[in-house]
Amino acid sequence: MPTPVHGICDAAFHAVRDAFNNNFSEHGEIGASVCITVNGAKVVDLWGGFSNPEKTHLWQEDQLVNAFSIGKGITAVVAAQCVALGFISYDTRVASVWPEFAVNGKETLTLRDLLGHRAGLPAVRTRLPANSMFNWKLMTESLAAETPWWIPGQAHGYHVNTYGFLVGEVLRRTTGKTVGQLITEMIAAPLNAEIYLGTPAHLHSRIADYEWPSDPFPEEEPAGLDEEQLVQFNTYSNPSGLSGAGVVNTAPWRLAEMPSTNVHASARAISTLYTSLAHGGTHHNVTLLPSAVLDITSSEVSMGDDRILHRVSRFAHGFQLPIPERGFGPNTESFGHFGAGGSVGFCDPKVKVGFGYVMNQMGPRWQNPRNRALIESLYSVLQ
Repeated sequence: MPTPVHGICDAAFHAVRDAFNNNFSEHGEIGASVCITVNGAKVVDLWGGFSNPEKTHLWQEDQLVNAFSIGKGITAVVAAQCVALGFISYDTRVASVWPEFAVNGKETLTLRDLLGHRAGLPAVRTRLPANSMFNWKLMTESLAAETPWWIPGQAHGYHVNTYGFLVGEVLRRTTGKTVGQLITEMIAAPLNAEIYLGTPAHLHSRIADYEWPSDPFPEEEPAGLDEEQLVQFNTYSNPSGLSGAGVVNTAPWRLAEMPSTNVHASARAISTLYTSLAHGGTHHNVTLLPSAVLDITSSEVSMGDDRILHRVSRFAHGFQLPIPERGFGPNTESFGHFGAGGSVGFCDPKVKVGFGYVMNQMGPRWQNPRNRALIESLYSVLQ
């Protein structure tokens, strides 16, 4: 029986609808939404499947779901907004607003270093109690006291889970507001877009349950790990539950603010945000960012061998930038952020694309056939 799919798709973009349908029949999609604008006009707005792995509840038109690392790109936007407002600059030394950070060789690190994954702090060494990621104070104090895993500023490695705590604490100390509050006030409200970091309890019934892999990260640190194995293990699972294993569908996870990993949003909202960025930061008379700041925000900070991913990666000031093996379509001007399982939000300023795709089935993290099929089908029409 075909998976139910609903929504609108401009006749010229039927290839995207075909790819979306095929993701269910060929690539194990459970539930998903994709929303795409071109030149400010919505050309694709599709949703389908089921909002739980048991496939007993249909995916809704306004479905919310954990978008994982898409939140890093959204955090990059609020950081840029704080730069535009003069609260901070990309060259601000972290220790100037967070004095406890100025130890163990971190004294000269800047906000730019944090956004470009150059801090050398992808993990905490000391074993933290399970689910400590729900304790902002403990996480940020632990990171402030930590000794970097490499000489800070001289290499980069994807700060999978710690990026949000690091950038978020700098913004909190600078503005007096959390990243979740900044997202609500400076992105969600002006755009009328459903993007939440620290999702209110009354909305939890609208959040899709995520299918987590059957082999969750171990709760205890394995014995005998060398330094390289230790940083890999701790990046993803110190504390246990850090990446979502065992807790991703719980109320504490949804209520917490972890900018790297637990933004909850709809595909429409993500597409709306990136539509604005595709138009230089201003769209429909709403300015998120001055174009001059956006140009800096989307400029390269880190490129080359990634100390955590062990492959080439490329980052702007919080955004991922395209590389040949993992792009946002064919145009080098594009930028955005992928999330675990294949979710993605990006813009392509060259052809004015705003793209949002979310789903609830983990799947491959690096080369995901579902998001690749959607992106390729879009550009088969645009080229």
